[in-house]
Amino acid sequence: MKDGFVKVAAATPQIRVADTAYNAQQTIALMIEAAEKGVKVLVFPELGLTGSTCGDLFLQEVLLEGAKKALSEVVKASADFQMLIFVGLPYQYRGKIYDVAAAVYEGRVLGLIPKSMLNKNQRRVFASGADFKEAVPAEFEGWAIDFSINQIFICEEMPEFAVACEIGEDLWLAASPSIHHTAAGATIMVHLSASNEEIGRTDYRRQLVSTQSAKLFCGYVSAEAGNGESTTDLVFGGQNLIAESGVVLAESRLFANEMTISEIDVKQIMFDRRKNELYEEIDDSGYVMQYLHIPVEQTTLTRRYAKNPFVPQDESKRTERCEVVLAMQSAGLQKRIVHTHSQTVVVGISGGLDSCLALLVMVHAMDALKRDRKDIIAVTMPCFGTTARTKGNAEVMCERLGVTLKTIDIKESVKQHFADIGHDYDDHNVVFENAQARERTQILMDVANQCGGMVVGTGDLSELALGWATYNGDHMSMYAVNASVPKTLIRYVVKYYADTYSDKELSQVLYDILDTPVSPELLPAKDGEIAQITEDLVGPYELHDFFLYGMVRRGYSPEKIKRLCQYVYGGDYDEATILHWLSTFMRRFFNQQFKRSCMADGVKVGSVTLSPRGDLAMPSDAVSTLWGERVK
Repeated sequence: MKDGFVKVAAATPQIRVADTAYNAQQTIALMIEAAEKGVKVLVFPELGLTGSTCGDLFLQEVLLEGAKKALSEVVKASADFQMLIFVGLPYQYRGKIYDVAAAVYEGRVLGLIPKSMLNKNQRRVFASGADFKEAVPAEFEGWAIDFSINQIFICEEMPEFAVACEIGEDLWLAASPSIHHTAAGATIMVHLSASNEEIGRTDYRRQLVSTQSAKLFCGYVSAEAGNGESTTDLVFGGQNLIAESGVVLAESRLFANEMTISEIDVKQIMFDRRKNELYEEIDDSGYVMQYLHIPVEQTTLTRRYAKNPFVPQDESKRTERCEVVLAMQSAGLQKRIVHTHSQTVVVGISGGLDSCLALLVMVHAMDALKRDRKDIIAVTMPCFGTTARTKGNAEVMCERLGVTLKTIDIKESVKQHFADIGHDYDDHNVVFENAQARERTQILMDVANQCGGMVVGTGDLSELALGWATYNGDHMSMYAVNASVPKTLIRYVVKYYADTYSDKELSQVLYDILDTPVSPELLPAKDGEIAQITEDLVGPYELHDFFLYGMVRRGYSPEKIKRLCQYVYGGDYDEATILHWLSTFMRRFFNQQFKRSCMADGVKVGSVTLSPRGDLAMPSDAVSTLWGERVK
């Protein structure tokens, strides 16, 4: 449960229809297995203690008493487990029979939740619990318990851990109970179900559970009846599902009758709710709030996290992402070109990744506008650190793309500037580096003025997060097409272009750019090779993109970012290295906000962007002390 991770499970026992004692034994066996694996919320199928296909046998007192005895055995077995368990059974109340979920914890039944929506077969024997919104008293083995659909079970030690329940077709309602439960504060919905298998239903269930967890900002645990239920005309597949905020975390194999386990991040869910202005809570005064004591302990993680959270792991989805990113960048640039009546668009081309993608976007935009590619002015400005490799790649790329290339050597002008301000050329400090960046920006602006154009910026999201840009240098442009594209994704977009473009010579250049170390090339080259490698100075971009996504998109604390980084990168970086670069990220993210407060316009392509005009409202002088103290 530490860091908000609650281990949950959906379990399908191998039952026998109407054999309640046997079903209780199978249920208890899975409870023991779940407890050994650290599960805190365990969900069984609808009517799992009897089987859902008992038909008119539900009217028999023998079966009803058998179900109560089975529940009693489950309750006794739960006494040693700090685990919230939901089991399904028929329950007679005030002369009617209800399809209920019993919430069991540490040797007690905490409450009974009746099913609201009944299918035509169930109406033969069951009554709807839809009217039991207000709790009414019931009892089990002398214990007074609540009977209501509106019950939420809350962990006192971690209030974000709040569980509510719906049953079977309740989920299928347009206004399902879960809508109200989550608005009243539940972060985890459990679903006891017994829907038979048929062609197409497997996909529909998965989509339903995924969508419900997405629109309600919740975790969703659905336990489905298995093939032990299969009888007469129906078969049951036991499709257990665990989802969180639209993502299916785990799913059982069909007809396998197995336990499905994952971890739901309740702190992440609460962050998403706080962040989303469309999410609204309701008056929870009609709800029964049941408080549990579940000590917070380290949860062993099994769910998958991507090393590159901005990049889809699936190849087909990654290709689609690259196509969409290029199209969005191009669309934004097209609008700016048309609106400003720009005769040309100007870009500084270095032979590096960022300017490469910016140029590809510009080509895409001009082609869409049916404009001559010669109206793209690519300016290469060699100086002290420029290598033959990067300069050559820039030249060949411009030639193959058919854009206008200008070469303006800035060595002498920068030296003159050093003389003007009294700076020693041999002092390779920040003045030495930034003077070159600002000279280049000045040239680009002036060239744009000469040809009635606008300057397209090349800086990316990862650089913005770290403030890795020269203020009033590469920090400035009239439109920044890469502003919300992280470095890790840029690599894949450029590779996608290289893989799909028919010009082999251009593709070879793009592949070489991908293999070139990321560098601003502001320090003199050594033996013709790049002397300044960015990732040696600020750290690996794959780590910084992981940190950025965790902090801005997910709202993780520094400790949680570190934990997850070790979880996914444990074999690549040791703890000391992760801590070092995480500390660097936190310090730079706060200290460099002033650069983002006046950043150029740039198209938003993803859920993480740092524009001050609606995405990151952060004061330029915020102090990082609280975050820095928690990097440990």
